[in-house]
Amino acid sequence: MVSFFGYASNEMAAYHKEYYQSGHTKSEGWLKNGEKTGYWRYYHSNGRISEKGHYENGKRQEYWYFYTPKGFLLKEGHYQNGMKASWWLFYDDRGKLGHKCQLSNGKKNGFCLQYRNNKLIAAEKYRNGKKIKSWYSLSSFKKDNNLSDLR
Repeated sequence: MVSFFGYASNEMAAYHKEYYQSGHTKSEGWLKNGEKTGYWRYYHSNGRISEKGHYENGKRQEYWYFYTPKGFLLKEGHYQNGMKASWWLFYDDRGKLGHKCQLSNGKKNGFCLQYRNNKLIAAEKYRNGKKIKSWYSLSSFKKDNNLSDLR
C-alpha cells in the first residue's frame, strides 16, 4: 500500500493505492478522515479496470461503471447514499445492452426493459423488488402504461 498526500476541500486528504501481489494496482482513490471520498478506480488482477465512480462520506454516490476482466462494460448506473438508484443498464459478456431497470434503495422499483440485438423484446414492472406485471408487445405495454414513466 502506498499513500500520497494532497489537499481537497481545505482538509487533509490522502491519495491511497493498493496493489495485488503481482504488482498490478488493485484500487486507488482519495481517503479523508479514513473514509473513501471523491473519484475511485478498482482493477481486476489482470490490470484492467473493474469499476470506477465517486464516493461521498464513504458511500458510493453518483454514476458508476463496472467492467468484465476482458474490459467489456458489464453494468452502469446511479448510486444515492450508497444504494443503487434510478436507471441501471446491464450488458452481456460482449458489452451489448441486455436490460435496463429502474432501481430504488438497491431494489427493482419501476420498469425493467429487456433487449436482444439492441431491440426491445419485453418489459416488466416491479414494486419493491417484486415483479408485478410483464409485457411482450409494445402495443400491450402502451395500452397499460404512460410512456413518460420511463424517464
